[in-house]
Amino acid sequence: MTALMLMTCYSLISRNVFEAALIGDFELTGVGAGAAIALFMPLCQLKHENIIVDFFTANRSELFNFRLDRFGDLLMAVVFSLLSWRCTAAAINAVETMGASMLLGFPDWIVFTSMAIPFGITALIAFNQAAAKFNANDKAAS
Repeated sequence: MTALMLMTCYSLISRNVFEAALIGDFELTGVGAGAAIALFMPLCQLKHENIIVDFFTANRSELFNFRLDRFGDLLMAVVFSLLSWRCTAAAINAVETMGASMLLGFPDWIVFTSMAIPFGITALIAFNQAAAKFNANDKAAS
């Protein structure tokens, strides 16, 4: 992300001061930002560092919040499974059609693959966390 920021600054300064544009800077920014966000998702899920708004649940029972967290993990697992599946399908389609970015000719399949793999890992982590919570709930109930 720092490299993207430096590239954007260089591009803006070049364009406004020297009237020389960096060709494909928007494409590179989009590719880099998308990949960076996707690559941080597994770590975010592993550490439970997702945004949590507890305005409505602050005064609820611990069991209610426990079940809500378990539902949230299951929902994250389903959503990221779907995202991984669709990114994989898009990568396969991009290989078959030889899709590429307009200015730089950067292959689209690389972009989709760089997102499909971390999304799949995030789904596995969320499924694992939901299963661990099921086991913890079973132990707490007995």
